[in-house]
Amino acid sequence: QVQLVESGGGSVQAGGSLRLSCAASGRTFSRYTMGWFRQAPGKEREFVVYIRWSDGRTYYADSVKGRFTISKDNAKNTVYLQMNSLKPEDTAVYYCAAAYQSTSWYPRSYDYWGQGTQVTVSS
Repeated sequence: QVQLVESGGGSVQAGGSLRLSCAASGRTFSRYTMGWFRQAPGKEREFVVYIRWSDGRTYYADSVKGRFTISKDNAKNTVYLQMNSLKPEDTAVYYCAAAYQSTSWYPRSYDYWGQGTQVTVSS
């Protein structure tokens, strides 16, 4: 059974940094794309970034480009999201997700989801 466990959320002031982790287990993920999404109160779930496990290809939402960096550790089956220059509008619950043989920014393309981790950025 696939499990995705996020960690690393918290509260930070604007301009600060956080690093989120997503530990994946229960499957060989070489054919998966790992995505990060976020959802703020009263808003729809929003794509942030994805990384393709096989070749490391990445794609960022314009809103985070240049501030966020996704990476992976194959040995640990873990995906990271380094978030710098955080803004109050980055406040949301951040979710890690896995999509089998699909490279997409649509939430419905993802097969597995973590439980989410809260990120709060104060001004």
